[in-house]
Amino acid sequence: MRKTSILLAILFLLVACATSPTGRSQFVMMPKAQMVVLGVQSFQQLQNETPLVKNKKMTAYIQCVAQAIIDLPSVQQASSDWEIQVFDDDAVNAFALPGGKIGVNKGLLKAAQSADQLAAVLGHEVGHVLARHGNERVSQQFAMGQVMTLMESWMAVNNSEYRKTAMAALGLGAKVGVLLPFGRVQESESDEIGQDLMARAGFDPRASVTLWQNMAKLSSKQPSEFLSTHPSHKNRIKDLQSNMGQALALYETAQAAGRTPSCRPPS
Repeated sequence: MRKTSILLAILFLLVACATSPTGRSQFVMMPKAQMVVLGVQSFQQLQNETPLVKNKKMTAYIQCVAQAIIDLPSVQQASSDWEIQVFDDDAVNAFALPGGKIGVNKGLLKAAQSADQLAAVLGHEVGHVLARHGNERVSQQFAMGQVMTLMESWMAVNNSEYRKTAMAALGLGAKVGVLLPFGRVQESESDEIGQDLMARAGFDPRASVTLWQNMAKLSSKQPSEFLSTHPSHKNRIKDLQSNMGQALALYETAQAAGRTPSCRPPS
């Protein structure tokens, strides 16, 4: 047991060293190629299960906004083979997966009511890929599972009377104390990265605040931030406003360089 613990600790230390685009230290241990395979497979499964929209104008509009973001050099470094699909789903949602796969539900347009607001969402989702958040989540869950397994084995060997109760408490503590806070950190980080990406692409970053105001109106009840993987709408808006000075400077630079996407919402 002791040897196994030491070997696991050495393995984690060897592969965990990584830094996100914002300079945050990360625990990332999955090979990039494996994450790409997972992303491509997941995207294919979603396409098999969910029909694509037939509205060509809607598809062209969403792809226009997405293309302006994925054409950025920093995004091309993550993947040079991006794919954007629009799903016939009324849920207000979008996602980006390792391997350069972007999915947008048509329902997202209920909240993202302009090209700038849509760019805020797509920038956010691409930010998850650039920051390797999927890899980080998988790595955290794997590591936590290994720790839980070792703890349970140790308690079983030592005939702990309260093994089941202790393991249940450890499981909840791991979720609330580690995995959920990391989820909120990742969401906030993607908000910042996404706001910068949309600005570099020539979209007005002030629309990111408007977007989350719209999201708040559509969300009748949001779970407590303590028990959620996402920050509250209020905190998201506050953080976006704090980063606004930097984003506006990037937006002005993009405008001066003639980067002005002309993506028109479908009438």
